[in-house]
Amino acid sequence: MCGIVGIVGRSSVNQALYDGLTVLQHRGQDAAGIATYAEGRFFLRKSNGMVRDVFHTRHMVNLAGNMGIGHVRYPTAGCSSSAEAQPFYVNSPYGIALAHNGNLTNAQELKAQLFAEDLRHINTDSDSEVLLNVLAHELARSGKLRIDAEDVFAAVRGLHKRVRGAYACVAMITGVGILGFRDPHGIRPVVYGRRDTKEGPEHMIASESVALDVLGFRLVGDIQPGEAVFIDKKGELHRRQCADNVLHAPCIFEYVYLARPDSIIDGISVHKARMRMGEKLAAKIQRVWPDHDIDVVVPIPDTSRTAALELANILGLKYREGFIKNRYIPRTFIMPGQGMRQKSVRQKLNAIELEFKGKNVLLVDDSIVRGTTSGQIIQMARDAGARKVYFASAAPPVRFPNVYGIDMPTGEELIAYNRTDEEVCRIIGADRLIYQDLDDLIDCARRGNPDMQRFDTSCFDGVYVTGDVSDVYLKRIGAQRSDGAKTRRDKGGGNALNDLTATA
Repeated sequence: MCGIVGIVGRSSVNQALYDGLTVLQHRGQDAAGIATYAEGRFFLRKSNGMVRDVFHTRHMVNLAGNMGIGHVRYPTAGCSSSAEAQPFYVNSPYGIALAHNGNLTNAQELKAQLFAEDLRHINTDSDSEVLLNVLAHELARSGKLRIDAEDVFAAVRGLHKRVRGAYACVAMITGVGILGFRDPHGIRPVVYGRRDTKEGPEHMIASESVALDVLGFRLVGDIQPGEAVFIDKKGELHRRQCADNVLHAPCIFEYVYLARPDSIIDGISVHKARMRMGEKLAAKIQRVWPDHDIDVVVPIPDTSRTAALELANILGLKYREGFIKNRYIPRTFIMPGQGMRQKSVRQKLNAIELEFKGKNVLLVDDSIVRGTTSGQIIQMARDAGARKVYFASAAPPVRFPNVYGIDMPTGEELIAYNRTDEEVCRIIGADRLIYQDLDDLIDCARRGNPDMQRFDTSCFDGVYVTGDVSDVYLKRIGAQRSDGAKTRRDKGGGNALNDLTATA
């Protein structure tokens, strides 16, 4: 899960890119980067940290030009080294910078292929650099000194034939324009919009529609699965379907947790989808636990608020804000390393004793992944005086790793892996546990767009929409993604280019 943005404007775009990345900060808090173009040159700044920490006045002044792309990152299979901060850049052909959200499932094969056949060297462990080099090689096939939209679309078509997995991308080509494209399954989100000015139209590409809203762009639509949108340096927008055998299957976890509630993804309001999750949970409680003794519903801020409020309204229960959140602590789910996640829970949340003391409390969260955070929060409720603590998850049990760009750990690190709901309930210390049913979750999303063919629900059911995820692959990424592996990488130091990249 990362955030991407690209803008072709009529004046300097550095501040707009910064503002867009700030709006998308929830998608990645490990690193940030911006690349702009002016007068035949790229200007790049990227490093570890939040947007506000990476870009200072001296950096913004140097990011010249009316065209640029940006990225906020959180680490998945890679480490938290600044060498893997994006955008990535390659000088041949033309000069191309790229920012990517997702994860390639055939990155290792592509890396070997790029070296042996395309004579290209990959310098990091990031599959985004692999993707950039595939795009560069396909663009080079044109053999032309100056390329146009048709050449760009032909390159994307060639890329789709070679690359598998999840990828929503923006790329900037020197003196040519900005390209946005999405994998043939549309797993990760990306939208585009337009803003009319006196000088002419400006165009923006972003991971979520909320970034367009905040910058005053009108949402035109989602980049469709397999589609490419190209904005040339004159500000003209071109679209083309570049893939065969398209099957639209966006990641349903975007609606559960990842996206901001004020975003619209693939025609589905995230806010409305989460309201429906609350409705379905309430209906399940009425069905399986009609004689419940819940006194109050308390959300675990922030993403579960919408579902919790709707659930309380339907059940006729009190809704109370029982936890106060420190907004200066990053999102726990996307922190690298279990130790850091555990330490941050107590720093991030504090219980209001008045709302818990002597009450039977239903805590509502968006999901349960590792379970350690849930267990700590349940204990906080008990320490605040709750008589009984029940727990409801707006999502089904997370039993399988996500391989499409979300840092869900190896199966063994997931609390619901090979465990019953009763066993999970006992481990997290709840008096009762209620999970959302998968069919109900799918219905919550699909009701926002009845034309949606399917969703990627692999972290719940183990069915991977790209059809190429084997046990061997899962074991390999498990070895890369485990908390132990990340700790060893971070202790051992990063790539030799860290210092150079951090000051680029």
